[in-house]
Parts: sequence; C-alpha cells; structure tokens
Amino acid sequence: MFHTFFPQPTKLFFTSFLVWCAITMGLWYGLSLQVFNIDWSVAGLNVAGGFIGLPPQEGAGQLATIGFFFTNDMIWFYLYYFVSVILFSLFWFKYSPHKWQYWSVLVSGFILFTTAFSVQTSVALNNWRRPFFDMIQDALTGDTKGTVTQGQLYGGIVDFLEIVFFYIAILVVTRFVVSHYIFRWRTAMNDYYTHNWSKLRHIEGASQRVQEDTKDFARTVEVLGVSAIDSVLTLIAFLPILYGLGQSVSELPFIGAIPMPLVSAAIFWSLFGTALMAFAGIKLPGLYFNNQKVEAAFRKELVYGEDDKERSQPPTLKDLYSAVRKNYFRLYFHYMYFNVARYFYLQADNLFGIILLLPTIAAGTITFGFFQQVLSAFGQVSSSFQYLVNAWTTIVELLSIRKRLKAFESQMLGEPLPPEDEQYLRENPAE
Repeated sequence: MFHTFFPQPTKLFFTSFLVWCAITMGLWYGLSLQVFNIDWSVAGLNVAGGFIGLPPQEGAGQLATIGFFFTNDMIWFYLYYFVSVILFSLFWFKYSPHKWQYWSVLVSGFILFTTAFSVQTSVALNNWRRPFFDMIQDALTGDTKGTVTQGQLYGGIVDFLEIVFFYIAILVVTRFVVSHYIFRWRTAMNDYYTHNWSKLRHIEGASQRVQEDTKDFARTVEVLGVSAIDSVLTLIAFLPILYGLGQSVSELPFIGAIPMPLVSAAIFWSLFGTALMAFAGIKLPGLYFNNQKVEAAFRKELVYGEDDKERSQPPTLKDLYSAVRKNYFRLYFHYMYFNVARYFYLQADNLFGIILLLPTIAAGTITFGFFQQVLSAFGQVSSSFQYLVNAWTTIVELLSIRKRLKAFESQMLGEPLPPEDEQYLRENPAE
C-alpha cells in the first residue's frame, strides 16, 4: 500500500520525514530571529519572554491585506521551506531511487506547503477581523459615530476579497495537483498488483481489491493526512494567538480568573466534545465493519449467480438482503442518538465562545473587533482539537480498507496475517 508509492524502506522514510520536520522547525523557530532577524508579528505572532504569543493590542489598528503573504519575513519562510524540501528529496533520491519519487516526495512537499498556506490565510483573516469590526463599531457608536467614511469600509471589504481570492486561486491549483497525486498513488498500487496478477487471480475478490480498494485507500489516506496536518498547523498558528488574546479576558463565567483562560477553555471544550462523540458513537465502528460483511456476502452470491444458475435463488437472496436491511436499520437507530449528541454539541459550540466572553463584555473592556477575533481564533483551535471527532467515520472506513488490502498482499506473498487481521477475516469471511 505504501511501499509501492513511497521510497523504501517506508518506515525509515516516514521516520526520517518526522525527524527532518522537527529539525527544520526547531531551527526556524529557534534561530530565525538571530540568523534572519525575522519579525514574527507580521504573521500574527510575536516572540516575547521566550513564548510565542500575540499581545492584546498587536495590530489592532491596521487591516491585514494581501501584502501579508509577500513581506520579507514570509519570503524568507518560503525560501527556507523550499531549501528544506529540496535537501530532504535529494537525500532520498540518492539513497533509495524510486519510480514515483517525484510525486511521493516533491509533490507531498507541495501539498504540505499549500496546507500551511491555507492556515496562514486563516491567520490573515483573523487579523483582518479586529480592525474592521472596530471600524464598524466606531462608525455606529460613541463620539466617533459617523466619522468612518464609506471609502474606508469599502477598502476593508476589498482587503478581505483580495485575501480570499488569492486563497481560492491557490486552492484550485492544489485540488488539481492532489487529484493527480491520488491517481498516481492508485496507479502505483495497480501496477504492483497487476504485475503479480498470476498470483492474485485465484484469490477471491481480487478484482475488487485491485479496482476499488486501491482507489479508495489512496483517496482516504490523502483526505485524512491533509486534515491531520491542517489541524496540527492550525494549532501551532492559533494557540499563541488565543493565548495572547486571553490576556484581555478578565475572567470566565462560573469559574473566575484562571491562567490562559481561552486556551484552557478550548482544550476543555474539545475534550468534552471528543468524549461525548466517542461515548455516543461507541457502537458505530462495529456496525460499520459488519456492513462490509453483509454487503460482501450479498454481492458475492450475486456474482456467483452470473455463472451458476443454481446460485442466487430468490430465497437465498432474500435472506442475505434481510441481513443487509437488519444491519442498516440498527445503524440508523444508533446514528439517531449519535446525531442528537452531535448536533447538540455543534449548536452549543456556536454559543460557547460567546458565553466565555460575557463577563468581559459586561465589564466593557473589549471592542467589537476584539470580540470577533476571539471567536474566530477560538473556533479554529477547538475545531483542530476535534480532529478525531470530525474524521471518525473516515478513519473507520480506512481501517476496513487497510485490513482487506493487507490480507490481499499477505495471501499474494504467502505470509501469515497478523492475529487481529486473521480475526477480522474470520468474522468477515466474505471479505
């Protein structure tokens, strides 16, 4: 699954990738100020007292513009990232040449970069919110009422549209490249399996494994991988911002003053949501796996019926389809109360950030723009912490595909299956 597309040995490749990420990030965050004299406040970050945080009034009076992406500091980062990817790629091109190395290494680096770029877009829009909504507040209330011109407001909208349109352009290119990336990965697996087709053709379900599972595996891994990277990078970008914004929050409802109030609240709320979804959906993975069993049994009988008139008789098909219906109805029932918990949490999530700020709002110590910026940053952090909740059904699907392909490859190579995979096949004989 992985060795067909990525350099070998794959475990060493992915381990070296993680180590190289740690080294390059450590050098960037640890030495960028001394070596490149980079001012992190441009990216919404400010190094103060050894901790990356956003001071309460940082950038409060200036709208973020598209120039955010083309400052000297950001250009230094682009060059640094480019050199890091090239060095890593050249090492693996020399150490373990591979047919798909340009796609699996270089294009993976491109996807990682554009994912980080989308996070930076969120940072830019978060920085845009505070001064723009403060400007609206000035236009509507107090001694400054009526002093803001239409031109200033239109200018703020134009700044927003420039950032968003630039992001859309990058996103369209990224999706085009990712589509080809997924197909190349599928092609790598397809070439490997078809090359060994003489060993595979006698394995039950071989055609489905080669045609369908290779496609689904590459697509699912890409979706989960990009989402995981996006969540990690979002936390790296927004946790310091939320920490800095929390310095202006005097206390939390029912709790009072605590250290790092917004960060602590985001962690608590995300853990609560994760635990709630895991408890409410505890039966769903088993039912999803059982779906694979009953669907495959029904499909298998239909396939046999194409060549043997004694198979696929109506009574047999009726019994098999009854098993399909029974499992789906059970799944619908358990999804019903899972969705009650899920939608309750999502609706409460819309209000949780506002509730946190009620004491501070009542004290009149923040502006409308600050309020908007906190809600945006809090939403980014909490959604990143909720990665497992949002990706749970996709993870279950990937585990099922992986088990089928692992069994497929083991049968081809004559290798024994891991105990958990043997148990899965015993429970799902039609797979």
